[in-house]
Amino acid sequence: MSLRLWDVYFLVVAAAVTAAIIIVDGFSFELRAGSIAAIATMAALHILVGRPLVRREAVGTAALLVCLTHLLLFGIAIACVPLATWLMFAVLPIFFMMVTLRRAIALVVVANVIPVLLELHADPGGIGIDLVIAAISTASGVCIGVWITRMIEQSNERADLIAELEASRAEQERLSHTAGVAAERNRLAGEIHDTLAQGFTSIITLVQAADPGLKDERLALAVRTARENLAESRALIAALSPAALASASLPEAVRRQAARFSEESSVPSTVRVAGEPRHLPTPVEVVLLRAVQEALTNVRRHAGAGEVAVLLSYAASSVRLVVRDDGCGFDPASSEGFGLAGMRARAAQVGGAVTVHGAEGTTIEVEIPA
Repeated sequence: MSLRLWDVYFLVVAAAVTAAIIIVDGFSFELRAGSIAAIATMAALHILVGRPLVRREAVGTAALLVCLTHLLLFGIAIACVPLATWLMFAVLPIFFMMVTLRRAIALVVVANVIPVLLELHADPGGIGIDLVIAAISTASGVCIGVWITRMIEQSNERADLIAELEASRAEQERLSHTAGVAAERNRLAGEIHDTLAQGFTSIITLVQAADPGLKDERLALAVRTARENLAESRALIAALSPAALASASLPEAVRRQAARFSEESSVPSTVRVAGEPRHLPTPVEVVLLRAVQEALTNVRRHAGAGEVAVLLSYAASSVRLVVRDDGCGFDPASSEGFGLAGMRARAAQVGGAVTVHGAEGTTIEVEIPA
C-alpha cells in the first residue's frame, strides 16, 4: 500500500470511528468531545509528524515517541468512549510502518492490553471475554504486521535488484560502446600505420635511392610532399591512440594506471618492468594499455583484493603483461565476462594471447609477439 493510500485509509477509519462516537448514545458531551479530540490529535500527529518520518524510513527515537504518543491518545479515546477501540485498525499498522519489527510487536501487545485494563477498571466481572478478544486481536495484528513487513522487505529487495540490473546493463552498454570505439580507433590507426605511413616511407626511400642529392626539383618536391604526408599520417595515428600513450611511454602509462587504481580503490599496487623497454608498434602498446586498464577495473569491482602486482616484461621477440591480485578469484571457464572477452579479441588482433588463472586470487597474462 502506497503512503498516500495509507493516509486515506487512516483518515477514513478515524472519520468512521468519530461518526460512530457522535451517533452512539449513553455518553456525555464531555466524554464524546474528549474522545473525538484524541482522535483528531492522532490524525494531526500522523499527518504532520508521522508521515514525514515514514517517508524518510526513520525508525529511531523520534518514530518511537510518535508511536507512544499514539498509544497514549488511543487510551484516552477509549477511556472516554470504549467504542473508540475500533481505532485499533488504524493504529496497529502505524507501528509496523514506523519502528522495528520487535518494537512494533511490543506496541501491538500494549495496544491490545489497554482496552482490557480499562474494562477491568470499569467492570471487573466481564474481563474473561475481553482477554479472549485481546488475544485474538494481538495474534492477528502481529501476523498481519509481520506479513506486511516481509512483503515490504521483498518489494524493496526486488526494487534494489531491478536497479542493480539496470545499472549493470547500462554499464555493459557503456563498456561495449567504449570497446567498440576503441577497437575502431585502433583499427584505423593500424590501417594508417600499415598502409599510408609505410607507403610514404617507401616513396621517400625509393626517390632518395634514385636521386640521393635530390637535384631534380620534381623529385625533391615529391620527397617533401611525401614527408609532409608522412607527418600527417603519424599525427593521425597519435590522435587515434590512447591519450595516456600520447604523452608517456608504455611503462610510464602503466604506472599511471596503477597509481590511479590505488588512489580510487585504496588497494596498494606495485609495477615492475623487466627487460629493456623499447618502442613497440602503436597497436601493440594500445592492446597492452587497454589490458591493464580492464584488469585493474575487474580487480576494483569484483576481486576484493588487498594487493595488486603488475609486471611488464620485455623479451627479445615478445612483450608480456601480467596483472596479479590476491582477491577471491573465480573460475574463468564458467564466469568469463565481456571485459575478458574483449581483451582476448584485442590481443588476437595483434597476434597475442590472454591467459587467465583464478584459483588463488586472479592472474591475467597477456603475451604479444613484438
